[in-house]
Amino acid sequence: MLKKIATDLLDIAYDEQGETDGWPVVLLHGFPYDIHAYEDVAPRLISQGARVITPFLRGYGPTRFLASTTLRSGQQAALGSDLLSLLDALQIEQAVLGGYDWGGRAACVVAALYPSRARGLVSVNGYNIQNIATAMRPASPEKEHRMWYQYYLHGERGRAGLTENRRAFCRLLWSLWSPTWRFDDDTFACSAAAFDNPDFVDVVVHSYRHRFGLVDGDPQFDDMESRLSSMPSITVPTITLEGDTDGVAPLGRQADFKRFTGRHENRVVPNAGHNLPQEAPEAFAAAVLDVNAWVD
Repeated sequence: MLKKIATDLLDIAYDEQGETDGWPVVLLHGFPYDIHAYEDVAPRLISQGARVITPFLRGYGPTRFLASTTLRSGQQAALGSDLLSLLDALQIEQAVLGGYDWGGRAACVVAALYPSRARGLVSVNGYNIQNIATAMRPASPEKEHRMWYQYYLHGERGRAGLTENRRAFCRLLWSLWSPTWRFDDDTFACSAAAFDNPDFVDVVVHSYRHRFGLVDGDPQFDDMESRLSSMPSITVPTITLEGDTDGVAPLGRQADFKRFTGRHENRVVPNAGHNLPQEAPEAFAAAVLDVNAWVD
């Protein structure tokens, strides 16, 4: 059931399924996707007693800013703060957190800085906290070419292109990032409606500029960004997932695994791309169930 709840900054739209007294799970989508990514994950968790909450991130779907003066920030601290505020608003002391891409970043931020709020973590592509201080160091050409869309959004031509062609742009990314996933027009259209949010372009552009130090963040998140700059360890039980056909983050992120200092397991999911929960719901749901069982 789609619901809304107000936090200090946002009116957050979210889907909630399962019994209200079930063990809470918050599942967070990435860019450019939406809560439909978890459509086939949620029933698997509900059948095992979970209360599943899937919010639309800031700039997506029916989620709205409460004030016109609030910076439409897409920085990592904003995403983490939104998740923390959602937990507070729903009076959830602790939940299993799961996500990928932007959603995985929000989950990692909360798990790292507020471990008491995370019963466990499932994160696609590993440790998703950004090291902004080193963002201007060039990567290998093989890695650089995968980030063309980020560089495109650094300029005003990119902003105009996303504004005018948001669906075509996002559909191209779906195809490039999940080369073995044969999604149909209806599947894309279900998620693409979320990109019509009036703040979508501003939030996306700010995200891809802030992570390279090209624009300032929202001052209210300065303290959190400062804490994230130390690349804090994640101590909560964690399962990381990698799709072996991911067009954004290819296999081989083991160097980041040292950031997980609690119980940790990495799983490679065959024939899965960047939108892993929607492409391989069984594998994602199994990871959530397993990490929850670790704590029991």
